[in-house]
Amino acid sequence: MNFFLQSVGWLGTTLVVLGYFLVSSNRVKGTSKVYQFINLSGALFLGIHMTLLQTWPGLTLQIVWGTIAIFSLLRHR
Repeated sequence: MNFFLQSVGWLGTTLVVLGYFLVSSNRVKGTSKVYQFINLSGALFLGIHMTLLQTWPGLTLQIVWGTIAIFSLLRHR
């Protein structure tokens, strides 16, 4: 369980940082589907990690982060 938990957390962290890097380096636009999908995926993996650790403030952040990504993906279909 510990390896799984750590892997999910690191995957989520990597995705969020990757998205930030891509936008900051002008490789993707903040409104692009690629960026929003990366954010949504990162929020999902971090949300799983934080649920298993019962880290409720962090989970709340991931729910908000993922919800914003979903709304953006739906708006830019």
